[in-house]
Amino acid sequence: QVQLVESGGGLVQAGGSLRLSCTASGRTFRGYTMGWFRQAPGKEREFVAVINWSGGRLYYGDSVKDRFTISRDNAKNTVYLQMNSLKPEDTAVYYCAASSGGSTLPRPYYYDYWGQGTQVTVSS
Repeated sequence: QVQLVESGGGLVQAGGSLRLSCTASGRTFRGYTMGWFRQAPGKEREFVAVINWSGGRLYYGDSVKDRFTISRDNAKNTVYLQMNSLKPEDTAVYYCAASSGGSTLPRPYYYDYWGQGTQVTVSS
C-alpha cells in the first residue's frame, strides 16, 4: 500500500505564497498519477491540480490556474504544490492523492490513496 503525508500548510496573508509537499512511502511512487484536492467547510472536495508519472502532463482547476504550480521529484518520492497570489477563498484543507491509473482525471473517485490533509488559511 501507499501512504501519503502532506506538509507546508499554515496561515498566510492574502497575496502571499505557500509551498505544500506530499511525501509517499513505498516503491511505487514513480508510476503514480499525483493530485491535489482541497475541501472547505460545508463544501465538497474540489480538484486543484494533477501531474502524471513523468511530469509531462499537468492540469489545474479553473480557480487556481496561473497561480498554483504542481511538480514532482520522483527521486524524493515527493509532489509539490506551489501556491502564489493566495486569496481568502483558497482557505481549505489540502489533500494529496495518488492514483495507480494512467490518466489524470480531476475527480476524487479516481484516486486510490489519500493523505491526512494540511490546513491552509488565507487572511484578508
